Amino acid sequence: MHKFYRYFLSLILLLPFALAAKPVEPALTPEAVQPLQVGATIPNVVLTNADGLNFPLMRLIKNQPTVLIFYRGGWCVYCNTQLGQLKQIETPLQKLGYQIIAISPDKVEKIRESLKKQNLQYSLLSDSKGDAIRAFGLAFKVDDATYSEYKNKFGLDLETESGNKHHLLPVPAAFVIDQKGKIHYVYYNADYKVRVDAPALLKAAEDAVPVQKKL
Repeated sequence: MHKFYRYFLSLILLLPFALAAKPVEPALTPEAVQPLQVGATIPNVVLTNADGLNFPLMRLIKNQPTVLIFYRGGWCVYCNTQLGQLKQIETPLQKLGYQIIAISPDKVEKIRESLKKQNLQYSLLSDSKGDAIRAFGLAFKVDDATYSEYKNKFGLDLETESGNKHHLLPVPAAFVIDQKGKIHYVYYNADYKVRVDAPALLKAAEDAVPVQKKL
């Protein structure tokens, strides 16, 4: 009974944050997504960490500016390369006061695998239901033919990776965000093979520092 009460209470506490985020209908193609732009405030979506704990995104970023990354999943070679490259700028970003948070539709178990495989010190968060990628305007729905090709030709089942049947993926993106959730920099590319260079992302974070000091 005590466990049920705690579970019920946690749902009540998270309800306002869940209602604050307004998911956008997913695009039909990567080229059709409409991500949030510079000057917008990020949605207060609820995400899950590697320990299976849920946190509103605004709570995670309120104490320091954040470089926020959206990637397709730990199964994606290009995503893993990007996650590895982020380690090269993690220390310089920390000296500027930043943290790195990377989000994907991977379920918690897959997040844990990526953290261990990549030996990452920064946070990976699970958006397994696709709420965050929809709210940020990054989500597109993988068509049935592509889903079947991934599964039958490459042995990749998106439903297994996320634990859900929505077949949603994000267009890979990077945001520089201040402690109030305001976006200072956005990069995205419908071609999942193309990512922002780590030095360019570091430069964008550096450029945003004087603005953030005025907060």
